[in-house]
Amino acid sequence: MKQILLAVSLLIGISTFSQNVIVGSKAPEIEQAKPDGTMLKLSSLTGNVVLIDFWASWCYPCRKQNPNVVALYNQYKGKKWIKGTKGFTVFSVSLDNNAESWKKAIEADGLIWPNHVSDLKGWSSAPGAVYGIRSIPQTLLIDEGGFVIARNPSYDFIREFLNKRLKQ
Repeated sequence: MKQILLAVSLLIGISTFSQNVIVGSKAPEIEQAKPDGTMLKLSSLTGNVVLIDFWASWCYPCRKQNPNVVALYNQYKGKKWIKGTKGFTVFSVSLDNNAESWKKAIEADGLIWPNHVSDLKGWSSAPGAVYGIRSIPQTLLIDEGGFVIARNPSYDFIREFLNKRLKQ
């Protein structure tokens, strides 16, 4: 009986770990250093719809996806929003180990939003563990209240979600 309980406990633990952050849950806080060394909290963006983007400078699929993220950001920056929505932004969480490579990739890929963070611990990144990130790129769409709306949403889904919040 003890072995069965132990096995069930382990399975529950593994299941919980593999689904760390689920749709409908509050997005866990992320507080890390920006490229200039100042600290930034995800919660400081409350009121905005946020696309959390887990990526790294060494990740070819991430770099290939970056132009799509830039286009999405540019499409919605400076728009007028309905009451309760401040805007749309991207919160980039890098799984890099090398600060210079990270900074150069931000510049080279034209990632113009101000919300870039990393602890420079690569796969040992604290947010990566909390959010259950096992491969990149990975994204989460967070609503104005800080709740997870979608994990790895399509760009069409994001646009549809954002268009409903634009002032007509």
